[in-house]
Amino acid sequence: MNDFLQQCRDAIGAAYVLTDAADTAGYLTDWRRRFTGKALAVIKPGSTEEVATVVRLCAQFQVPIVPQGGNTGLVLGSVPDESGSAIVLSLARLNKIRAIDTINNTMTVESGCILEQVQNAAADADRLFPLSLAAEGSCTIGGNLSTNAGGTGVLRYGNSRELCLGLEVVTPQGEVWSGLRGLRKDNTGYDLRDLFIGAEGTLGVITAAVLKLFPQPKAQLTALAAMQSPDDALRLLSMAQEKCGAMLTGFELMSDFCLRLVSKHFPQLRLPFPQNYPQYVLLELSDNESEEHANAMLEDLITDALEQTIIQDAAVASSIAQSKALWSLREHIPLAQAEEGKNIKHDISVPISRIGDFIRVTDVELEKNFLGCRMVTFGHLGDGNLHYNVSPPEHGCPDAFIAHQTEINRVVHDSVHRFGGSISAEHGLGALKRNEIVQYKSEVEMRLMRTIKQALDPLGLMNPGKVV
Repeated sequence: MNDFLQQCRDAIGAAYVLTDAADTAGYLTDWRRRFTGKALAVIKPGSTEEVATVVRLCAQFQVPIVPQGGNTGLVLGSVPDESGSAIVLSLARLNKIRAIDTINNTMTVESGCILEQVQNAAADADRLFPLSLAAEGSCTIGGNLSTNAGGTGVLRYGNSRELCLGLEVVTPQGEVWSGLRGLRKDNTGYDLRDLFIGAEGTLGVITAAVLKLFPQPKAQLTALAAMQSPDDALRLLSMAQEKCGAMLTGFELMSDFCLRLVSKHFPQLRLPFPQNYPQYVLLELSDNESEEHANAMLEDLITDALEQTIIQDAAVASSIAQSKALWSLREHIPLAQAEEGKNIKHDISVPISRIGDFIRVTDVELEKNFLGCRMVTFGHLGDGNLHYNVSPPEHGCPDAFIAHQTEINRVVHDSVHRFGGSISAEHGLGALKRNEIVQYKSEVEMRLMRTIKQALDPLGLMNPGKVV
């Protein structure tokens, strides 16, 4: 492979072809620090043309490619396996914002742009790019699109797929497809954009995208409501949607145990209530009319929910600082769970109306089979996506508990399937769930996916061992 690496150096510069262990280490370990692969090299092209050149060389020498953005994924989708035969194709240097069109409400960005960078650039143009998730200071737009990332604003704005109007992609053959048209209507054949979004780099390399922008809201209000059950949270969701319509932009469910973990490991973060309740909802309203209008709408919602005993208490943020404090409770749940120790994560979705039943049934089944296990249940109730994580018993042996991961996954995933849901809502399949998904997709569906993969990537070089 020396000839391959030398041609890569000649094409993009020796400084961007990394082979020393000290230089490549940060690209080979997954976000959760549970797996480290090996790579022939980490290659960092600086433009779409350089990406295409490297991909053509990989096709010529039959070298597998693992595209990588911010490497913040949770399903081993952006790290290589242990064979050492693949390159990691880092898109970090493709980090330019190419254009902002405030009339068309679009922004054209390269795939290596950090999500927070895109959010800030939109704000500087007095626009909103609404995709928001915990890793926004590290994850990249290319990774967001490749996994069809969700986050906290899906209820109002949709997943990454809904926020993208066009793509630029390097195909497995090293050709460049430029679909950066920024059109909201374009019915001229198969939607190639949708093939690559959510494909996790298995069909091509996303190098740029046209993203949707929105007017900056005049007001954003945050409230934390306390209640007895997930069913009450669903009642509150229906009431909020009826009263507030599209103003409802966030609706996050958190169990009492989640927030007790946050208080334990981050004592500076405190609940605004004098007592604990079984469940909490963090909701956000965004209003394009005025802050007064938003306040009146939220006050009416909270008053009616209290009168109908849907909720037992509520705290409304009266400042940006208070709003950030409430969101910090939600955002620190994964960090608190990590501090608590090893756990088994599930990123699942079920129809919104069935979430209460799913939690109730699955909790009982897990507790029956794995005595003392603790469910860390939180997530985007407004779009049916739960992070249904399972921690070991408080004084149990974590390693012994983790040894049952396959059985625990089966209980959770079988329950998800019975309730008509998906075992991956927003994290993707990667390598972690690649074999698991065949338990729940029909043979027809799997065959269609494999047909698409074979048609676009006949050599099987694009992110091998992932998704299909």
